[in-house]
Amino acid sequence: MTLRPATDFHSHLMPGVDDGAADLAESRAAVTAFANDGVRTAITTPHFDGSLTRSAELGGARLAEFDAAFAALTGDAAVQAAGVQLLRGVELMLDIPDPDVGDPRLRLNGGRFVLVEYPGLQLPPQHAEFAIRALRDAGWQPVLAHPERYRNVDDTLEGLVALRYAGALFQVNAGSFVGHYGAGPKRRALSLLAQGWIDYGSSDYHSRGTPSVSAARSALKDLGASEQAELLFVENSARLARDESPLAVPPAAPDRQEPRSWWARLGLRERE
Repeated sequence: MTLRPATDFHSHLMPGVDDGAADLAESRAAVTAFANDGVRTAITTPHFDGSLTRSAELGGARLAEFDAAFAALTGDAAVQAAGVQLLRGVELMLDIPDPDVGDPRLRLNGGRFVLVEYPGLQLPPQHAEFAIRALRDAGWQPVLAHPERYRNVDDTLEGLVALRYAGALFQVNAGSFVGHYGAGPKRRALSLLAQGWIDYGSSDYHSRGTPSVSAARSALKDLGASEQAELLFVENSARLARDESPLAVPPAAPDRQEPRSWWARLGLRERE
């Protein structure tokens, strides 16, 4: 059966701006890999420190780098021939609690959704939710990248509860579902799926290897979670690119994934 085309909104395809594609040749190969993996729309998201939003000079210079790199990427004939629609945003590092994302280039396809992460793959020990609330209060919708990979989030998932209460949506990496980051992230990804706490799946593709989108979709199908796979990698990600709220993703195989804590048993979800 042919898979429906996927939309991906977390990748590092721009040449020479971060730890993704080093040059245009790697960008070309990465876009082709996306096409081969069933992705037809990709929002590429280079790393951007939230603290740069407090300096017009430094932030402007960084965004100018992105402008030039994105123009080179989308203007390349081989990239165009791959047949993947390329859009842009950033992966915003929450190195300050109140970044200003008024510039549309800092948001996913210029809409209200903002892809965010915390420094060092560690949640702040206190008040991690403050930055989420600040973005929400300013009218934006934060999407937390790869919560399953945070080193100080254990299998209870309790470290994520306050972020969920504060209004964060969760994006799990495709590779986590197939064990590319190890047993712990895979286990937590499946636990999040069982609780109905995942809103999106995306690749976090750094232009090396394969994006793992089709592999993740196949793995979820094998677990009896075909509906969830379609919502995560096709429907909700496409809705995000259109600046629309995600559909609720129902818990998958709750009989196979027992909640590990009282908080998990609450099945908390932020509803729009």
